[in-house]
Amino acid sequence: MTALRGVGPERAALLARLGVRTVADLVAHRPRRHEDRRHLRSIGQLVIGESAMTSGRVVAAGVKRWRHGTRSVFELVLEDGTGRLHCRWWNLPQMEGQFAVGEELVVYGKVRSHKPTAIDHPETEVVDGGEDRSIHVGRLVPVYPLTEGVSQRWLRGLIWRALAAVEPELTEPWPNLTGRLPLSHAQALRWLHFPEQESDAEAARQRLALEEFVALQEILQRRRQALETKARALPCGGDNRLMRPFLARLGFKLTDAQTAVLRQIRADLSGPHPMRRLLQGDVGSGKTVVAACAALMAVESGFAVAFMVPTEVLAGQQWARLRAWFEPLGVSVELHTGSRQIRGNTGEHAAEGTVGCFAAGPPAAAHTGGLTSGSERNPTLYVGTHALLEPGFAPARLGLVIIDEQHKFGVSQREELVRKGRYPHVLVVTATPIPRTLGLTLYGDLDVSVMDAVPAGRGRLRTFVRTADRLPQVWEYVRAQLRLGRQAFVVYPRVEEAEPASGVKAVLAEFERLRSVLTPYAVGLLHGRMSAEEKDRVMAEFAGQRVAVLVTTSVVEVGVDVPNASVMVIESAESFGLAQLHQLRGRVARSPHPASCILIATAKTADAKRRLAVLEGTADGFQIAEADLQLRGPGELLGQAQSGIPTFRFGDLARDLALIQQARELARLLV
Repeated sequence: MTALRGVGPERAALLARLGVRTVADLVAHRPRRHEDRRHLRSIGQLVIGESAMTSGRVVAAGVKRWRHGTRSVFELVLEDGTGRLHCRWWNLPQMEGQFAVGEELVVYGKVRSHKPTAIDHPETEVVDGGEDRSIHVGRLVPVYPLTEGVSQRWLRGLIWRALAAVEPELTEPWPNLTGRLPLSHAQALRWLHFPEQESDAEAARQRLALEEFVALQEILQRRRQALETKARALPCGGDNRLMRPFLARLGFKLTDAQTAVLRQIRADLSGPHPMRRLLQGDVGSGKTVVAACAALMAVESGFAVAFMVPTEVLAGQQWARLRAWFEPLGVSVELHTGSRQIRGNTGEHAAEGTVGCFAAGPPAAAHTGGLTSGSERNPTLYVGTHALLEPGFAPARLGLVIIDEQHKFGVSQREELVRKGRYPHVLVVTATPIPRTLGLTLYGDLDVSVMDAVPAGRGRLRTFVRTADRLPQVWEYVRAQLRLGRQAFVVYPRVEEAEPASGVKAVLAEFERLRSVLTPYAVGLLHGRMSAEEKDRVMAEFAGQRVAVLVTTSVVEVGVDVPNASVMVIESAESFGLAQLHQLRGRVARSPHPASCILIATAKTADAKRRLAVLEGTADGFQIAEADLQLRGPGELLGQAQSGIPTFRFGDLARDLALIQQARELARLLV
């Protein structure tokens, strides 16, 4: 940076605070907005109550003090030949040193009065004369993110000079794509900063965003190409010797969507390249059964399976469910979490406690007998959390990796588990519908399957938004459902109150109150700070209907399956994202009984009302995911660090689907 005129070590350090360390960073420093300075109003044209931009020369400036110096106003007076404008900053006497009589200023703000004409706390910029005056007035002018010690005018002039210096040397990143791109790279950078029309800045952003998306898609496609070139697929298509009895014992028929996805998966597992597939299914669409069938295909072929889930609660539930399904077939199912390791049929526990009571089916204690006749030739299915990533977990002949709720893990963690084997197949399963832009960005190297049909026999789920003053009626409705023999979840966003005045309720503070409100029904407590044994005990009691109401946090967001629960109340619902609320309400309506989700909203902002109205109006998880992306953005929606979302200067994942699809096609030409 110090190679540019006007940038010494001190200013280079200031620019570094803005992430600007090279000339390339500088010319890519994106403006926050553009001000239209083509038509400045004269001071005489200013109208009370309207915001406007004007300019003039400083003819007077000074500080007035009163109340023994405890109050002050700094005031300067501008003149342009049509009138005078008083600019005032209250209780900011230090502003006095920032302006001098004779300087020309551009100011922007709302006119407060005409006696005298005045603007309080306006935005200001000093405009000197000279050859670069046309950079700052008479045009669409860029306004940049700044740091202390860097002014708009200085940074704008620096970028103008930098563009002039580097423009002759700018080349296209992919020369063979030049004819397919709407603008040149050099023109895009020029319009990004100094557009001629309002539309030019957006055209420039789209061109530079397309470059970012092409670069990412090229990496994803080369990664997939390298995998298919180097790796020979393990033969995991299976022979149906376990699948037939498994499907016969299920007690229900697979949906057409489940059957179609299983055909895709079997083709992948039998194909020449390792499977890399993303299975998206809305809440209650039967993804676990499909994942179980995929696991059986690998086991039938003589390969072990690793099934990684994000929480111990979900690991315990999946372990119990899969154990009830698989052990009658002679398949050993082991549990590996941070607090315990439980061996399959042997009943050997590395830590005390039973998780198996979560699921429909016999508890773990009932499965501690010997292996069935076929078990010695059937490899093991391992279910676990991040513990599967530990060096001590090294399964023999790992053929398939199943990852549930991938966005809860880092992208690198998927690769870390895959490296436990020799190019095993990978099935990524998510019950969180993924907006198409995120799917193409995060999972661009995966084939995608979607299941949008719900198995038959599920009751209708209705969602209601209610204000806090309706809680007495809500609790009476819950009691009526409990009298019918149903069960209920009550969900809170926090374990403890961070700020009592915030109005956001917490599970520990509300638990005792609800025990009183819902007497004589048994109320259980579940949250993430409890030990694994405590969680297991509470979930077992709830699944066994010894607890009627489970007061909990979002720890039950995915995977928890208690069919008798038909009511969910979510307090401080505006504290959750839409996709998360959709996941939570998916814990009910898992039986033929009608189900209800009641969202208690304490915030009265228009944004909160709009978000909750989306949830009340549709049960389609994919529509909800798109709305959530628009309202919250990708980083907050999935968690920037965990999800592996790249950082884009120009790309906008909430609105650039067409650009991402175009980038995917362009990247194919490169690869």
